[in-house]
Amino acid sequence: MITMSSMRSHKLVLIFALSCLLLQEKCTYASQCNESERRALLEFKHSLQAMDFSGDDALSSWISEECCLWVGVNCNSHTGYVEMLDFSDQLWVVAGTISPSLLKLHHLTSLYFNGNDFNGSLIPEFLISLKKLKLLDLSNANFRGPIPSLLGNLSMVETLRLGGNGEGVTFRHKFKKMYSVGKLEWLSHLSRLKQVDLSFTNLSNAKDWSQIISHLPLLQELSLRDCDLPSISSSSVSLTNSSTSLITLDLSDNKLPSSAIYPWLFNVSRNLVSLNLSSNQLKGPIPEALGNMMAIQELYLSDNLLILAESQVRGDSVLNEIGKLPDFMALDLGYSLLNGSISKSIGQLSNLRVLRLAGNSFDGDVISEAHFSNFTYLQKLDLSSTSLTLKFNSGWIPPFKLGQIMLCSCKLGPHFPDWIRTQMDVLTPDLDISSVEYLDISASGISDSLPYWFWGSFQGLKYINMSFNQISSTFPSNSIHISHLDLSSNNFSGPLPHFSLDFMDMGTINLSKNKFTGSGSPICNITNKGVLALLDLSNNLFSGVVPDCFESFLSLTALNLADNSFSGSLPSSLGSLTSLEMLSLRGNKFSGELPSSLQNCTELKFLDLSDNELSGEIPMWIGRRLSSLVFLSLQRNQFRGRIPHQLCGLKYLQILDLSVNKISDTIPPCLNNFTSMAEKVSLDRRIEHHLSDVGSSQWFAQVQVRYVDEALLTWKGKKQSYPQLGLLLAIDLSCNKLRGEIPEELSSLQELVALNLSRNLFNGKIIQNIGHLRQVEVLDLSRNKFSGNIPTSLSELTFLSTLDLSYNELSGKIPTSTQLQSFDPSSFSHNRGLCGPPISPNCSMVEPPPGKPAVGGEEDYDEFMKRFYTGMGLGFAMAFWGFCSVVFFKRSWRHSYFRYLDHAKDWVYVSVVLLKTRLVSRIRALSTR
Repeated sequence: MITMSSMRSHKLVLIFALSCLLLQEKCTYASQCNESERRALLEFKHSLQAMDFSGDDALSSWISEECCLWVGVNCNSHTGYVEMLDFSDQLWVVAGTISPSLLKLHHLTSLYFNGNDFNGSLIPEFLISLKKLKLLDLSNANFRGPIPSLLGNLSMVETLRLGGNGEGVTFRHKFKKMYSVGKLEWLSHLSRLKQVDLSFTNLSNAKDWSQIISHLPLLQELSLRDCDLPSISSSSVSLTNSSTSLITLDLSDNKLPSSAIYPWLFNVSRNLVSLNLSSNQLKGPIPEALGNMMAIQELYLSDNLLILAESQVRGDSVLNEIGKLPDFMALDLGYSLLNGSISKSIGQLSNLRVLRLAGNSFDGDVISEAHFSNFTYLQKLDLSSTSLTLKFNSGWIPPFKLGQIMLCSCKLGPHFPDWIRTQMDVLTPDLDISSVEYLDISASGISDSLPYWFWGSFQGLKYINMSFNQISSTFPSNSIHISHLDLSSNNFSGPLPHFSLDFMDMGTINLSKNKFTGSGSPICNITNKGVLALLDLSNNLFSGVVPDCFESFLSLTALNLADNSFSGSLPSSLGSLTSLEMLSLRGNKFSGELPSSLQNCTELKFLDLSDNELSGEIPMWIGRRLSSLVFLSLQRNQFRGRIPHQLCGLKYLQILDLSVNKISDTIPPCLNNFTSMAEKVSLDRRIEHHLSDVGSSQWFAQVQVRYVDEALLTWKGKKQSYPQLGLLLAIDLSCNKLRGEIPEELSSLQELVALNLSRNLFNGKIIQNIGHLRQVEVLDLSRNKFSGNIPTSLSELTFLSTLDLSYNELSGKIPTSTQLQSFDPSSFSHNRGLCGPPISPNCSMVEPPPGKPAVGGEEDYDEFMKRFYTGMGLGFAMAFWGFCSVVFFKRSWRHSYFRYLDHAKDWVYVSVVLLKTRLVSRIRALSTR
């Protein structure tokens, strides 16, 4: 019995195994790639360029026979047909165009092309032939032009994402309003739609948007962020059906007024879970109807003009009602002009995961642990820019574990807050990772040493910003694992550590304005340096030669090593930084010529090499290859030769500073090609780098790092820092050896704000059309050899606030205008025959001064007097010590000298006594008369 049972069991096992093998063989055969689809995919590949971060072909696997195993390709496990192409969220970027060969993939249901670069091409209309398509994602893929209304024929589509810069945007693209749409009537034909994202498209003409959206019966998620949506009319509201399917609604950044959005919203909001109305024009108190949204879990109302009524501040109304909702998790009222104080009753929102009150006016209010006692589940706290004082009892342990701590400009100091340590406790002991990912306590009034426990607990942090405090510390010897680090404007010291960046995230390191020392060699040892986008080591005490190891910094956008003591020649590997937009090496001791490899940095907008010891001629390739330059400063170097006419090709240039060099020859007449200075165009008010990373969860938004390039300029005689570059258009060629006449073409720069040609060898007359420089505020032509009359058009410069024409050979009457006569006489001094106010009442009273060289007259006189007094002092010293030496060493001379002094003393004594006797006798004689 046992034997029969055992045999039967073995047979069953054998049958089961054979069945599995047969099934596996069948499935394997079924999942093999269809040959016609394989050829279609290869044809599709030929129209694309896919590269990873190292520059290799990301689709190199597309050569095997089994196309279902190719990267980005997903096949049906039973039929083997290609059903999905997914090129999103990869470590590589796809560029090129979409080939019509996709139409040969008859079973395609999903297309993920988001986050790539299709070169500004139009959305292909042939996509409408993919009748089985259920998901189409072309968001943030650099498509442009109108969205084809024929997409309304894709009747099976359930998910449609065409947003220009929607969720998931990275630093690769900054495109906005890539698409334009007329009416949205075509969208109504897609009755199966569940998810729609048209963010960052131009819907200003889609007056039917509210009706169309309201008639999509299955729609669950809708994102229309920054679409220039037109207001909703009252008739649209009356025609709107109440929606029961909409769960997530994002209408942020549309400038919609309260009167337009509230009536429509409360008619479709029965089951809303997430509502985002940030950055609109909502005014007044928070509407009471929001308290009736019983399903609401997330409410975002930031960047509006809201006010909290007195009852709402006490928590007796809307916030109180929301607090009773069991699943309410996110409240964002940031930058909504709220003021007053924060009531402790906010703690009733006991299920909160996100609390954001940043940018409101709670000045002077004190936050204590009582406000947070019920926030057991809080993950993100943002009280930035509120001037709140956080005052907690010593030893307080918060009931929550925060993932993001954002307390910029709050008052936490002077001591480093101990409660932060409880948030940085190790979450995963084996990996030494803490729960906090984001810490911002910048400008919080901390004047303290960094606690010993900080560097040992922060390894889970991706973002640290402790800038603008007075924190002192040194880096530990172990590796610092970080993605974004900003310790600028503190008292940190010591050498650089070994930084390790996360290869999945963009990296930024800003250590400027501290007291770091040592060499820059640790730069070469940064782990995963290929993702570093920003490196700022300026205003420290670094020295030595900058290492030549920049070949691997593939993503570097801004490099600032200014105001240190670096020396030697510029590393040639800087030319490998093809993504570089900002390079500042100002205020060091660099020498030698500019490396020719620098011409490969064609994306440069900001180049500051001032205050160094660089030499050679100004390279012609600056004008040819660096055509995007907005700021160029070579001030205070040893450059010689002429100004290359190729510089005239920098049509975007707003500031050109070549002062204090040894540049000679004439000014090239083609400077009128500086379009930004010659025409009234829209200028970059500042050169900013917006660097962002995608958040790690639904609660955590993108990590935004904003870096502004500041120009250091000599403005009205003082060196000043200017972040607002677009407000200042300037040319400074002072302190060189330039000669000849000012070219007439210079008067074409009608938007120029500052022009400094002083301390050169210019001659001839000042151009007659100088009055065409209507926007000029600063004009300095001093210490040249200009002659003739001052042009009358100079009186037309109504914005002129600083003028210097001194030390030239100008003559004649100063033109009459309220502007010119208001300047100090020194602005016109040391000119031959110049007369009239402000240097004299009129010209008839003025006699020409004796001839004296105009150029450098006062300087030459000062130099002569300096040398005269120096020579006189040296002569006296030599004569005195020579005489003393002779008297000391020559005995006979010494005796004669002292004998002479004795005779002289006796003679003076006798003479004084005789003179005194005679005076006394005369006084007596006069008194007896």
